[in-house]
Amino acid sequence: MRQNTIRKMIGRNVERQLVREYLLKETERAGFGGLHFNRTPEGTKVTLSAEQVGRVIGRRGKVIHELQRRLQEDFRLTNPQLEVEEIEDSRINAQVMASRLASSLERGWFFRRAGHSTVQNVMDAGARGCIVILSGKITGARHRVEKFQKGHIKYCGETALQFMDVGFSTAVKKLGTVGCTVRIMRPGTKLPHEITIRERHESGLPQLVEASGFVPLELDEAIAEGTKEEE
Repeated sequence: MRQNTIRKMIGRNVERQLVREYLLKETERAGFGGLHFNRTPEGTKVTLSAEQVGRVIGRRGKVIHELQRRLQEDFRLTNPQLEVEEIEDSRINAQVMASRLASSLERGWFFRRAGHSTVQNVMDAGARGCIVILSGKITGARHRVEKFQKGHIKYCGETALQFMDVGFSTAVKKLGTVGCTVRIMRPGTKLPHEITIRERHESGLPQLVEASGFVPLELDEAIAEGTKEEE
């Protein structure tokens, strides 16, 4: 029973990855920004994020209907319902920025210029942090890794899963391929170690009333009174 459950989970993840790769290839020119799957009793709802929604839908819905047909026939999805939503700000979408970075490298941009430019564009959009990782044959025959970072970055744990957006693309150059990874900490992210101290009235709490306490006696007076009581 447990093995069947694990196999089912692995099968679903493989299925989602294959669907993602297919839709990325078909809608890359429209600015593919990610996928979200939601299984319902009526079927599988797939929400695709893109910069240019019109290019994904097509004239009279021709393109999106063809994509739905392919998802049902080639990937065996149960009654797939493909929806498209527009990306509000493409500069804070990791997948879009990774695709742009790969395109810049293929057009001949120097890797340092492309990396620093990508990080700066992301930070100008209001992100808390960004890191760009280039891995592959960047300038010579040997493999190397270059990183460009700015702001706050989380690499693992619940914080990374919840607040980090990750995108990946591949640049094909004459020397070889270069993997482009972009990680973005979303704007407005509040990290666990960051706290805010507010006044009581800001939280709707009543003001504290100062208690009228007694004034302690001097030490000599206290000793004298204690001696009298003993007598």
